[in-house]
Amino acid sequence: MVVGRRGRRLAGGGVSLTFEVIAETVRERIRSGGLRPGDALPTQAVLMREFGASSLTVQKAMALLKQDGWAVSRPGKGAFVAHRDYPDGPDGPEATAPAGGTTARVEALERALAEAAQQIADLRGRVEALESDVSDRGH
Repeated sequence: MVVGRRGRRLAGGGVSLTFEVIAETVRERIRSGGLRPGDALPTQAVLMREFGASSLTVQKAMALLKQDGWAVSRPGKGAFVAHRDYPDGPDGPEATAPAGGTTARVEALERALAEAAQQIADLRGRVEALESDVSDRGH
């Protein structure tokens, strides 16, 4: 891969940027069980030394892990492996898709929306029944 100015990827490449490599390495440690839900993630200083990366690069990797649901921050405490449910164990097919990730959040929102739509339909039916009762009594 060719990386242009400001870390932008140019067409035709396949090499990951350093922050992506760091994030994938941490994800692999979680998938393999080396880091378990609730465990503290390596500190910024540790990751900087391990990968020879800048603090900004490590921060971008951590932001990516948090965004995708692999990590959570606890103010004043640090970053930790997010708690996740693995239906087939930590090495099962769900291990690559964190429960707290974007897909899970979208699915949860879709379920909530479907429930809200059902509640609206139920309320609409009640209102129509009440209106029908009122008009029947009025005649």
